Amino acid sequence: MLPDQSDILKVVSFKTSRSGGKGGQNVNKVSSKVELIFNIDEAYFFTDDEKARLKEKLASRLDGEGLLHVVSQEDRSQLLNKQRTVLKLIAILKAGLAVQKARKATKIPKAVKEKRLASKAANAQKKESRRKFNFD
Repeated sequence: MLPDQSDILKVVSFKTSRSGGKGGQNVNKVSSKVELIFNIDEAYFFTDDEKARLKEKLASRLDGEGLLHVVSQEDRSQLLNKQRTVLKLIAILKAGLAVQKARKATKIPKAVKEKRLASKAANAQKKESRRKFNFD
């Protein structure tokens, strides 16, 4: 179960800094880059099982302290970048909580095997007919 945006905002912290990119002189004076920091352990709305699944799936994205960092600096506005980081975090959490279905092993149907063998035989016959005839 994914929490509401308001619940997420209660447990995250934001850091702002000056970003590069478009914006001209605005870039040099306005802190528009936003970094969202999310601690999975402090998320009261996840069960222990969901927290373990998130830590396992997002292990490559977590830092040494187990914090998830999401950065946005696409827009010139700090508010828009803050909204983008929250949306990115929701997408990451949704992907991290998704449970992959177990694959069911199935048998290859007999008709498929026969069709493949018939195709191979036809191809072999075609290539055999291209050979030069030997009179020996």
